[in-house]
Amino acid sequence: MPTRTAAQRRAQAKVEYDAFLARCPSRQLLDRISDKWVALILAALGSDGPRPGTGCVGEPRAMRYSELSRRLAGVSQKMLTQTLRSLERDGLITRTVTPTVPVTVTYELTGLGLSLKQVMRDIKEWAETHMDEVLANREEYDTRVA
Repeated sequence: MPTRTAAQRRAQAKVEYDAFLARCPSRQLLDRISDKWVALILAALGSDGPRPGTGCVGEPRAMRYSELSRRLAGVSQKMLTQTLRSLERDGLITRTVTPTVPVTVTYELTGLGLSLKQVMRDIKEWAETHMDEVLANREEYDTRVA
């Protein structure tokens, strides 16, 4: 098998990962990251704050399960657990268990998760900024169609 250059490998990946193709595995990833709980978890973990034990501010921080649960109003325990596991499986977050009494479990963005953080925060902020306009459009549409 001939050796390929980095440019050739990138070109091949573009051909192999075309989300417009029905069998492309990137569709599964798009499905995962377009989930509201994924977006909110990544935004929460990506929020700037002090990192435990470092005092550094302005960096994404680790959060405990209970802290995430409080931050994400309305998420069920089952959904939060499933979503965290799927994000860990995809390599977007890490789960760290500290042997204390009781055991401390924290979640933190990985490098891959950090690369997605700003996109997800931008989408969240766009939704918050444009919600009034969207609601007005829905109302106008429903009046027109009804």
